[in-house]
Amino acid sequence: MKFNWVKTHLLIKKIFKKLVWDIPNSEKKIYLTFDDGPIPVVTEWVLDLLKSNNVKATFFCIGDNIKKHPEIYKRILIEGHQTGNHTFNHLNGWKTKTNHYIDNFKLCETEHLKLNTKHSFLFRPPYGKIKPKQSKAIRNLGYKIIMWDVLSCDFDSSVSEEKCLENVVSNTSQGSIIVFHDSLKAEKNLKFALPKAIQILKDKGFVFDVIS
Repeated sequence: MKFNWVKTHLLIKKIFKKLVWDIPNSEKKIYLTFDDGPIPVVTEWVLDLLKSNNVKATFFCIGDNIKKHPEIYKRILIEGHQTGNHTFNHLNGWKTKTNHYIDNFKLCETEHLKLNTKHSFLFRPPYGKIKPKQSKAIRNLGYKIIMWDVLSCDFDSSVSEEKCLENVVSNTSQGSIIVFHDSLKAEKNLKFALPKAIQILKDKGFVFDVIS
């Protein structure tokens, strides 16, 4: 049976009411986010596109990728974007013991703090899967757990480029948190959908901002 991301998302949202799913505002602000980087080529392409469109975004980075590609991570910061913790090894919280999950989260935090003097205190669980005890432990450390209300599904090879774009432009509203991935798996859909989504959303009067 094919995994249903939409139903899973709705179930998690119902259970985890203390997590951030959108950011209400009166200025038509929306929040573009990217998971799983930083990596060469794909993250660099995203940064080039954002710069050319004068758009700021939030990157939820894997600690191991920060360690491997510190210069790309530093470029994210230099160009005015925000970063957040995405665990060190992209762990699935539902399949990971809480103590190991928190240790892995802290390893990622360490990599961020080596390069980023401004501690962002933002976390996104890989796959959107996190246990209540894990959530509580991370929130007790002062972090906001950032989820989303718009999922592009760019990572899913069964989703067409056109559907990926539709997922974003048809579901974004004021305060939406939108998820793309700066990863090799998502590259094909990302490169088709992201430029078009940015232009369409700008034409609708939306303003892009970072999560803080």
